[in-house]
Amino acid sequence: MPNGKLLRIYAKLPVANQEDNAQSLARTPLYQVGVELKARFTSFGGWEMPVQFSGISREHEAVRNTAGMFDISHMGKFTLQGKNLISQLQPLVPSDLSRLQPGQAQYTVLLNPQAGIIDDIIVYYQGEDTIGIQKAFIIVNAATSGKDKAWLLQHLDLDKVQFQDLSPDKALIAVQGPKAIKYLQPLVQEDLQSIKAFGHLEATLLGKPAFLARTGYTGEDGFEVMVDPDVGVELWLSLHNAGVIPCGLGARDTLRLEAAMALYGQDIDDTTTPLEAGLGWLVHLDSKGEFIGREILAQQKADGVQRRLVGLQTQGRNIARHGYQVLSAGKVVGEVSSGTLSPTLGYPIALAYVPTQLATVGQQLEVEIRGKAYPAVVVKRPFYRSKNRVAN
Repeated sequence: MPNGKLLRIYAKLPVANQEDNAQSLARTPLYQVGVELKARFTSFGGWEMPVQFSGISREHEAVRNTAGMFDISHMGKFTLQGKNLISQLQPLVPSDLSRLQPGQAQYTVLLNPQAGIIDDIIVYYQGEDTIGIQKAFIIVNAATSGKDKAWLLQHLDLDKVQFQDLSPDKALIAVQGPKAIKYLQPLVQEDLQSIKAFGHLEATLLGKPAFLARTGYTGEDGFEVMVDPDVGVELWLSLHNAGVIPCGLGARDTLRLEAAMALYGQDIDDTTTPLEAGLGWLVHLDSKGEFIGREILAQQKADGVQRRLVGLQTQGRNIARHGYQVLSAGKVVGEVSSGTLSPTLGYPIALAYVPTQLATVGQQLEVEIRGKAYPAVVVKRPFYRSKNRVAN
């Protein structure tokens, strides 16, 4: 079907969201594109999302070697502006946001009073205008978007901060891989090479306004692009026609796991702290003041944590899945949070929580798989580190 005809069809389709029909799954502006490309869909965080298009292995390989694209429009998208905005956000996260310069972003976490992770988020700081109004975007996980919004509204001074939820109004596409710029640059007016990792800018894409960030969830170089729904459809079709491989949640999961990136609800949740989850680099106790959960984290840092998230490698083709038990000397000592057969490495990898004394690289453990214990060893994370990543 010609590109123009597809655009006319998709432009007429309504964008479903959870508020429209609480009994049905929400659909992104790119849902019909996926249908046309014969994607397989699955339920994820209240959304009907593509799990694969041409196959998880092929999609995974495309991102590692050339370029792939993901519809991530289901993710929560908030814009905030106001005087002293960064100062208002500071008590909500353990990271020192005052370090951010305009055009920079910080991956961080929202914490509850027990220092449990409400969600992992990215704060994109856009700077301050001539009258002192600061502006930022925050991208959050789809399944936690509602509770994140409620938490932010509860803790921000809404007389001083303007909060807008753009989630149902914008498409979000991740273009990932070593050749992401090659495919994306011809569609963008601004120079993408000049953007550092976790850098971002407001740009002109296909002649329309766009927000582009050099971020992603694959361990590769790439960009996440936020645009109006009709522009999102046009962008997807343009990239597809140029040869970029459409990818689903299946490849997104294997890619992020190879890069040891946490999945909320599995590897991290409101019962895990960033120090337990290996996210200590997000906790800036020495450079910022009070924040929710600080006392717990300060105590954990002083005393040491009781458990840690570690990387595991199992032998043969025995895959340790989410929820499987980790054993030491025949006793249950922990649990697998994520696991897969790594397409890049060719062997099974997993993340698991184990007691700190068993978290040393080289530690021999076992994982119970279908009633039988199989050898596993603690290995360094990430399992795979791309040579194509750019510097911050």
